[in-house]
This record gives sequence, structure tokens and C-alpha cells, in this order.
Amino acid sequence: MRVVFMGTPDFAVPTLSELLTAGHEVAAVYTQPPRPAGRGMSERKSAVHAFAVGSGIPVLAPKSLKGEAEQQAFARHRADIAVVVAYGLILPQPVLQAPRHGCLNLHASALPRWRGAAPIQRAIMAGDTETAASVMRMEAGLDTGPICLEVRVPIEPDMTAGELHDLLAGRGARLMSRALANLERNTLQCRAQPSEGITYAAKIGRDDGRIDFNRPAGEVHNHIRGLSPVPGAWFEVRSGDKPERVKVLRASLVKNQRAGLEAPGTVLDDRLTIACGEGAIRVLQAQRAGKRPMTAEELLRGFALAAGTRL
Repeated sequence: MRVVFMGTPDFAVPTLSELLTAGHEVAAVYTQPPRPAGRGMSERKSAVHAFAVGSGIPVLAPKSLKGEAEQQAFARHRADIAVVVAYGLILPQPVLQAPRHGCLNLHASALPRWRGAAPIQRAIMAGDTETAASVMRMEAGLDTGPICLEVRVPIEPDMTAGELHDLLAGRGARLMSRALANLERNTLQCRAQPSEGITYAAKIGRDDGRIDFNRPAGEVHNHIRGLSPVPGAWFEVRSGDKPERVKVLRASLVKNQRAGLEAPGTVLDDRLTIACGEGAIRVLQAQRAGKRPMTAEELLRGFALAAGTRL
């Protein structure tokens, strides 16, 4: 099939790669414009942009698709289908209707649960034990279109967002390839999303990372793994005259007799066990600002967090 691919982050790369392997003709790739990144704030191409250039595919990075000129340019690709994976721009109706078979979207949740920007993180932060990769036919609403294919994926108790991201990216890529194969055979059938169980996965904001140790340990644990490895859940501790943020990348639930006796946020021992509103967590991996990720043992060698410290 003649495909226009629309995606931006590394989550989308496996799907683009899978479509090429399956022999589809990718006429063009649409992605977000390069953004300033890194310490030097130099412009950096998206993961999809870099992969497409390396594969010899024409790349377009418009800031918007709302203008008539951009919409006409999109239509000139004469695509059979547009495949959309975490693109990041709203598709106006003329773009949705331009390909012969419309637009298919890969979404990382069991729709209609966790429509929106951050379904992987929000599912883990909410303590969900299952999610899915879903292929849906796009329409004007936010992730409201009919579901064509879905593969369910368990969320293990200690799984991080990064681990689930990689798992869903691979499963989703194969699912989209299957969807296009079915479309070619005219056997792709889609069903309307249920009207019950709708939740929205709001974009992860700047303040979402702060760990609230007043919450039960299970919720704190889910918060940590739901934001690991990026942007990272964090606490602050005094370092000299200034507070320093420490990202917690991995933790475990533990039993500690002092958990109910000390205020939430109190370090309980020399293994970086921290009291929560109910129960306690133990930090397993953390990262100081400007430093590499390290084990809790490594962190404590150069950073005094003695029992009784309040975070």
C-alpha cells in the first residue's frame, strides 16, 4: 500500500520500520519540527525524523496542518492510508479524509481507558494490571474512533513506564502491520468504542514528578515506576544551603516496623527505606542532578541520608 506515516518519538519508530519490512511504499513521513534539546539547546530532530532520513524517505515537519496549503500538499501524496503513531499534532478533517482508506492510529492503551497524551504513564500510576496496544480508525474526537485490532498486555507489579513503552512499541508495530494486511484483503473490521470506562491520560506536567510520601506506599511505588526513567519521580533533600532533587528510578514495597511510627517522608534505616502514609518503600535506583543513575548503595556513599532524615 502507499502509506503516509505520521509520528515523532522513538515509540513510533518500530511501526515505521515494520511497514518498510512488510514492503509498503512509504511516500512521506510527517513529524514534529526539530526542537532545542540538551545543554547546548541545539535543534534536535525527532527519532522518527532521524530514522526516516536514514531510510531515504522524504520528511516533512510542518508546525501545523490547519492551513489550506499544507492540506493540499498532504492530499498530493495520494496515499492509500495514513498511519499515525504519537504524532503530536491534531489532524484536521481534510487530512483525515485525504487518504483513500482514511487514517489508522496506534494507541498505547485499552481504549476507551486512557485516551490522550500519556496512556503508558497514567496506567502504571493508577495501578492498572493490564493495558493494550490498539489500532483504531481516526475521527475528529480525541482517540474516540472505532477499534480495529487490539492486543492485551499485562502490567507486572514492578514494571516501569520505560519497560512497558518498549513492550507496547514492539507489539503495536506488529499489530499495525497486521491491520494493513487485513485492509489490503478488505477484511479489516472495526467496532465502536464502549461508552463506559472512559478515562483521559493527561500530559505529564512539571509538578507531576514530586513524590508525596503522605500517600500509601503502593501509590508511591506506582508513581515512581510510572515516571521511570523519564521524566522521573523525585524528592528533595537539603544539600548545603540548597535543596537538591533526587530522582527515584526504581523502588520496592517493604515491611518496616517503624513505618507507622515515623512521619511520612522519614528515612527509616541505612538502606534508604522511606516511610509513607501507610507502609514504606525502599529506593533501589536513583539519580542525582547531573549524575548517572546509580544504586541506592552507591548513592548513599557520597550523599548523607541517615536514618531520621526527613525528605
